[in-house]
Amino acid sequence: MELSALTALSPLDGRYRDRVESLIPYFSEWALFKYRLTIEVDYFIALCEIPLPQLISFPKEKYDALRNLYNTFSEKDALEIKKIEKNINHDVKAVEYYLKEKLQALNLSAYIEFIHFGLTSQDVNNTAIPYSLKLASHTVIAPAIEKLIQQLTQLADKWVSIPMLAHTHGQPASPTTVGKELYVFVERLENQFKLFQSIPFTAKFGGATGNLNAHYIAYPNIDWIKFSNTFIHTQFGLERNHYSTQIEHYDNIAALCDGMKRIGTILIDLNRDLWQYISMNYFSQKINSNEVGSSAMPHKVNPIDFENSEGNLGIANTLFEFLAAKLPISRLQRDLTDSTVLRNIGVPFGHFLVAIQSLQKGLHKIELNQKHIEKELNEHWEIIAEAIQTILRREKYTEPYEKIKNLTRKNEKITKEIFHQFIDSLELKEEIKEELKQITPFNYIGYLKL
Repeated sequence: MELSALTALSPLDGRYRDRVESLIPYFSEWALFKYRLTIEVDYFIALCEIPLPQLISFPKEKYDALRNLYNTFSEKDALEIKKIEKNINHDVKAVEYYLKEKLQALNLSAYIEFIHFGLTSQDVNNTAIPYSLKLASHTVIAPAIEKLIQQLTQLADKWVSIPMLAHTHGQPASPTTVGKELYVFVERLENQFKLFQSIPFTAKFGGATGNLNAHYIAYPNIDWIKFSNTFIHTQFGLERNHYSTQIEHYDNIAALCDGMKRIGTILIDLNRDLWQYISMNYFSQKINSNEVGSSAMPHKVNPIDFENSEGNLGIANTLFEFLAAKLPISRLQRDLTDSTVLRNIGVPFGHFLVAIQSLQKGLHKIELNQKHIEKELNEHWEIIAEAIQTILRREKYTEPYEKIKNLTRKNEKITKEIFHQFIDSLELKEEIKEELKQITPFNYIGYLKL
């Protein structure tokens, strides 16, 4: 069967492809070839700029032609590299051979042995992958998170003064506001997003076993450490690991995955709360007459967007957790397990992006059912028990907690009238009794903004 949206093995390349297309330029195999080629070309140009003695005569006017190899890199170009790879069975060496062919086509054959000079494949991979991760994080993932935070903040501002029955342990508790409960998630996301943004993107660029052996043996008078640090930072905005094995430590990629997992966990929590509020009728969902909620029950409007988001976040978090645990571990100076694992680095980001889009869609559809929320508050006057006993403590009343407990901890409905009768029975000044009678489930909500 031909590969299509219907025959793709992964829903990211099938059902959800149009929702994750923004990640293709960073995490596809085409992208990996492109960024490998970028590293090779820019490294060769950097060697010319030293200049190495054998590269002094390289015509600088050819730099643009070299950079165009990755700036105009196409699917056809990637297929050329795949053809070479199929023959030699090495994907990075295939990029090297492809680039050498291009130099020959530009009449630059005299310089081709300085392509991939002194490098091992992981110098290329472990620069290309963090670079693509950095670009994807800055251009796709971070803006998606920021947009979601902005959307939540707008809803929180809109509903900040709407009193709502809180639930602790699933039981009616001291009232809160709808907006404040959304601010909880805004603050959590903002805090974790700051941590996520603070994680540096690091590269390994040090030769076969990390000591720049080949560079040093060929040109011992060049400061290759300074060259490598400058090249990695100036060209790609990455930090170079000074001490490494053949491969990158992956500690910062692990930190990035852990950070994404924490954000994902917060969003799972948000999805479940919103799902619950819908089931409690605190929120209703805008109805699309063309949609079907259930194949058997015509009346249903299911919270499918929040369920879809939660499911995709579950997949993303599982993969992020695996990547964070696996990547920093390698036998001695290297084994190859990281290579096949890293080919999946875009998968959890893809599911995360689908999840955020579903969550945003769900948020656009919810409407506040204020009448039901008010009805719930009116039916639970016991939730002002904390307020009453706190005022009584202030007034140094004897055993206020115990008295309120005896009044309210019964299997019967506590009403406004019961509270007022209780207040009237207390030996208090009339102004204190009046103060207590002013407390309701609708005004005992604390600060609207903290």
